[in-house]
Amino acid sequence: MAEKEKKKGFFARLKEGLTKTRGGMTDKVETLVKQTRKIDDDFYDELEDILILSDCGMKATTSMIDELKERVKQQKIQDANEAKDILKQIMVEEMDIPRPPLKWPMVMLVVGVNGVGKTTTIGKLALRFQAIGRKVMMAAGDTFRAAAAEQLTIWAQRARVPIIKHAEGADPAAVVFDAIQSAKAQGADLLLVDTAGRLQNKKNLMDELDKMKRVVDREFPEADTRTILVLDATTGQNGLNQARAFKEVCEVQGIILTKLDGTAKGGIALAIRQELAVPVWYIGVGEGIDDLQPFQAKEFVDALFGDDHPEEA
Repeated sequence: MAEKEKKKGFFARLKEGLTKTRGGMTDKVETLVKQTRKIDDDFYDELEDILILSDCGMKATTSMIDELKERVKQQKIQDANEAKDILKQIMVEEMDIPRPPLKWPMVMLVVGVNGVGKTTTIGKLALRFQAIGRKVMMAAGDTFRAAAAEQLTIWAQRARVPIIKHAEGADPAAVVFDAIQSAKAQGADLLLVDTAGRLQNKKNLMDELDKMKRVVDREFPEADTRTILVLDATTGQNGLNQARAFKEVCEVQGIILTKLDGTAKGGIALAIRQELAVPVWYIGVGEGIDDLQPFQAKEFVDALFGDDHPEEA
């Protein structure tokens, strides 16, 4: 019952967090639907403009509009409200990539540019996995940004998890090496590794990430290693450009989308899926510890359109 209430509570926060996006996208879709007497090229053109302006991206928007036209034609639909319901189904299908099952032990290399909420996200992940009974450790692999290790240490203390760190400017791979030895000795299920986010020098970043990955593969071959990219939803298309840049230097298995409550362009979740073919694993809609939750495409679209959750009805 408590878990059900918690889930229900997050859906309410998700709806609230997507208020700005509703004003920027779904409210406009609703207005268009009410004003439409005939589903024609003008309807599709206006719908396309709304989606693009909400940062859904050209590729995702074109794909969804093409699919919508096809289904409307096949099903002989004339009611714009029914067309909207089909659009919602298409959105869910576009984003519904199942997250691979979690395997233990796991090493999670958390990447992302400075300022996206990477350190806070690592702290919230530690608390999430602790809550399901997993033993968690942290490694302060961002040894170049001033005070990065100190910030991560605060989260480690809050989550009551061990942290391995070296002096500022140390070799990140050496931090990872020591963290792996400690994780193995203590029987940790999950090692969360903070990494540097200096995209302005891709060569150095690529070399560091490659070196860390090689250390993990050599020293902890039994671990399931995942590279997770943290993106700030408020940066919109700029965040998408960051994701493309990181994909050039490392293999990204999943994305964590933070600060969805601060943007009118939550359509970026659709753009990420379509343009990068990388699933969104978790989303954040606030600063609270419980505001980082697994991404569920159906819940996201329901909240986006202001629908009630089945458990709220």
